[in-house]
Amino acid sequence: MRFYLIQIPLIFGLICFACRPNESSDKNKNNHQKTYNSDSLKNQFIKANKQIIQKENDEMDHYAKSHKMPFIVTRAGIRYYVYKPSEKGDSLKSGGMVTMDYKVSLLDGTECYSSQKEGKKTFIVGEENIESGIHKAMLFLKHGDKAIILIPSYLAHGLLGDLKKIPPQMPIIYDVEIY
Repeated sequence: MRFYLIQIPLIFGLICFACRPNESSDKNKNNHQKTYNSDSLKNQFIKANKQIIQKENDEMDHYAKSHKMPFIVTRAGIRYYVYKPSEKGDSLKSGGMVTMDYKVSLLDGTECYSSQKEGKKTFIVGEENIESGIHKAMLFLKHGDKAIILIPSYLAHGLLGDLKKIPPQMPIIYDVEIY
């Protein structure tokens, strides 16, 4: 009789343990759900970013076409047009010092900043705190060039703008003269 009394709690315990939900299975389901939700969210952001980039590209292409300027498009998406090339200036290189007169405006022509009001900009290409699009564009120019540079927002002031005069997600135009 003792043998049966010991077996009943043991069997009951095994049944309870076997019927209990598998915690690792639940964890796997939750992890899979999180991964799925994370991947889904990531894909939505990628799609939204592609749409923003396409919209900006269309706007910059429209600007180039309507102003009849033969812009050159770089791999980074910057467009530049040298309207007065330097006759004997040296090409700009990363790490080199640059001074420039400039006018920054929006695609609709609204002027935001200029060297007439703010003073000339002097910086080291690739190393200073200035829009990354300017650093990239400088590598295509020479000392003495006058150029118009269209910079997509992701290489200018991005999602927030500059919190002063440049709105969020706004491509900008730099009209520059390089010294």
